[in-house]
Amino acid sequence: MKFTSIILFILFATLGFSQTSSNDYESNYIISFKNAIHHEANIKATFSNLDSEVVALRMSRTSPGRYALHEFAKNVYDLKITDSKGKELLVTRPNPHEWNVSGHDGTIIVSYILFADRGDGTYSQIDETHAHLNIPATFMFIPAHKDRAVSVRFDVRKDLKWKVATQLIDNGNNNFSAPNLQYFMDSPVEISNHTIRKVDVKNNDKTYTIRFVLHHNGSEQEVDTYFEKIKKIVAQEKAVFGEYPDFDHGEYTFLACYIPNASGDGMEHRNSTILTSTRSLADGGMESNIGTVSHEFFHAWNVERIRPQDLEPFNFEKANMSEALWFAEGFTSYYTNLILCRAGVISREKYIKGLARTYNYVWNSPARKFFNPIEMSYQAPFVDAAKSVDPVNRGNTFISYYSYGSMLGLALDLSLRNHKEGLHLDDYMKLVWNTYGKIEKPYTVKDLHLLLETYAGTSFANDFFQKYIYDSQMPNYESLFASVGVLIVKDQNSPYHGASLKHNNDRNELFIDQYTQKDSPAHKAGLDKGDILSAINEVTITNDEQLKTALKKYKPGDKITITYNRLGKTSKTELLLENTPVIKTALSQKPDKKTKEHRDNWLKAH
Repeated sequence: MKFTSIILFILFATLGFSQTSSNDYESNYIISFKNAIHHEANIKATFSNLDSEVVALRMSRTSPGRYALHEFAKNVYDLKITDSKGKELLVTRPNPHEWNVSGHDGTIIVSYILFADRGDGTYSQIDETHAHLNIPATFMFIPAHKDRAVSVRFDVRKDLKWKVATQLIDNGNNNFSAPNLQYFMDSPVEISNHTIRKVDVKNNDKTYTIRFVLHHNGSEQEVDTYFEKIKKIVAQEKAVFGEYPDFDHGEYTFLACYIPNASGDGMEHRNSTILTSTRSLADGGMESNIGTVSHEFFHAWNVERIRPQDLEPFNFEKANMSEALWFAEGFTSYYTNLILCRAGVISREKYIKGLARTYNYVWNSPARKFFNPIEMSYQAPFVDAAKSVDPVNRGNTFISYYSYGSMLGLALDLSLRNHKEGLHLDDYMKLVWNTYGKIEKPYTVKDLHLLLETYAGTSFANDFFQKYIYDSQMPNYESLFASVGVLIVKDQNSPYHGASLKHNNDRNELFIDQYTQKDSPAHKAGLDKGDILSAINEVTITNDEQLKTALKKYKPGDKITITYNRLGKTSKTELLLENTPVIKTALSQKPDKKTKEHRDNWLKAH
């Protein structure tokens, strides 16, 4: 996140910012956790030096890194608002997330209870294992005070051996501060009996500290093993951009909660990231959680400092929409597993095999008929942990900008390598970094297009953007994969019906659990979500095994009669089986010398 009050921050640092007291701030918070067992925090906020008769007090509706609305005000209660002498003030409610306060004496004191029981990158969770705090989900604020410095004191549970970890500025004795509202809202906090690992890394003429804070139920040896992997990832991601970002206060902190009561997530912030998972390091987390580490640290460059113009500044009172999430999230997703491969955390074989899953999801989706990558990015407020009760047709109309962008990042990388010797995506990302990220100048999609012209030539850039960004055409992956010795394996003998089926154990029924994909055999046959399949060519089917056995008799091109029940009525339809569109990817075991060299340059550690 880019901040407009850097000068203010530098001034505070110069004047000994870490030594200031809460009296030096005009926005002061105190949070305590005496009723953590019931997921409650008690919060007191004091706002002083007020310069308007009516003060607009807010609870955030969204959170940095999330694009949908979440309405955090729903978890606030027992609210009291007084002036500095304890006099209750007049409060009006123009909307669910706003309190307009009048009649104050230049100061208002706000107290409330916050309920919080979701430990992830968006919400807060309070219990006797930890206080996991996402700031927008926790603290009320005054939008008009966006440039004022903030202080917060965490009254930790000493009986639970809690410690505070955050990117906020540590002023000692569990007092922390931020130079402005944006930095405060962008600074998650993990308060628990956690363990810490550190490593110092060189960056030009500076040294930064990378901290790994882990709240878990495992051993110290597991933390050591995991941190060794993190150090390799950190080094390989630096190699992509050529340098680390200029981390404020000289630190970057991974805030990890791998505990049973957490919810799986990852969320980037300017100098830190949240990593949450129900899987402990001993229970598969050593392998399954590490991809989130790779993804979120890459965001320290791409999205935090290489920042889309339409997300700047982040708005806490409405949904945030961007044209560039295919790049900000998608290209980051491309590098997620590539970095794991380069770092030796996963094998080349595993990396290449894993490409097929994203490939199949993106390129077999009918959604490309409706939206290009930019328009898919615009869908974020509807899909980014957003909630709705009405059914949606996302399976036919939406491709995640994470996955879509990841496939486009792969295509651009391999296309550059084929276009001209010495070109590759790493150097293009360096160019984007040096042009926009390093100086924190927000970019547009047009800017990315023009930079690709500068890097690879006008014809190449126009061809890529016109076909794959402004339109939704598919790159020639067979040719691109062949250039680095990757095989696309197709199964020409497996019959494909195109329906997503699920077994109801209670009723012993096989039913379609998703809206059928447009132009698939099931869709053409008129089958839809909720249909209960009972027979194929009069052969009874009630479970997956019976279905597999029945389909073994047929091949692509055969017609079968499906008997199904819809809304209590039994019907029949003809379905034409097709070749499966699903592919597998594998490393060629005997590439020629040039192909092997291209593959090594792509996948080797840097």
